[in-house]
Amino acid sequence: MKSKFCFALSAITALTSLALSTSAQAQSQGSWLVRGGIMQLAPQVTSGTLSAPSLPGAQTSVSNSTQLAGGVTYMLSNSVAIDLPLALPFKHNLYGAGSIAGVGKIGDTKAIPATVMVQYRFGEAGALFRPFLGLGVTYAKFDSEHSTATLSGLTGGTPQNPTTLSIQSKFAPTLQFGGSYKIDERWFVDGAITRTPLKTRNTLSTGQTLDIELNPIGISLGVGMRF
Repeated sequence: MKSKFCFALSAITALTSLALSTSAQAQSQGSWLVRGGIMQLAPQVTSGTLSAPSLPGAQTSVSNSTQLAGGVTYMLSNSVAIDLPLALPFKHNLYGAGSIAGVGKIGDTKAIPATVMVQYRFGEAGALFRPFLGLGVTYAKFDSEHSTATLSGLTGGTPQNPTTLSIQSKFAPTLQFGGSYKIDERWFVDGAITRTPLKTRNTLSTGQTLDIELNPIGISLGVGMRF
């Protein structure tokens, strides 16, 4: 009877130790964190003016875009991590602004941001909530630009020879603030806000250019799993 009691006590002690060690490993060194959710990319636009020949003060604005997103994080230590955000391409509409405000849509583009972050996560590895700060670099790739008949009309294009648009792809730093909330030892909820100070140039087939500060703010929310 005594031996059975000792065996049961040993088993309970072992299970308790295993649970505690699992808790400590929630976001510890060597852990992989994979998440999926949504992200909104909201450009904070400061537009230059379209170069001559054009209407004085011709500018542009850019719409927000929301897309399926996620990411992969690897814990280099209990506090330092490498994070790779992932998302489907964001489609942004371009509208007239300044002296051409009200003309409507003048084009659209797909933005494909490729970002790598180094994060510092505060608190213990097994903490219920861990805020984090991140610093990284983003390559903002613009693709599939389209212009509208409105833009052609404003810049001298014709149906036979419409004005086309290209947007310069650029590298830029990215700042991140976020937090991770532990649901259990494997599942978590992750949210983050990023800001990327990005300035690029729009070039038309007519030779006209327009410099624009996009400075997008990204807001993401997802559910993840630890491996």
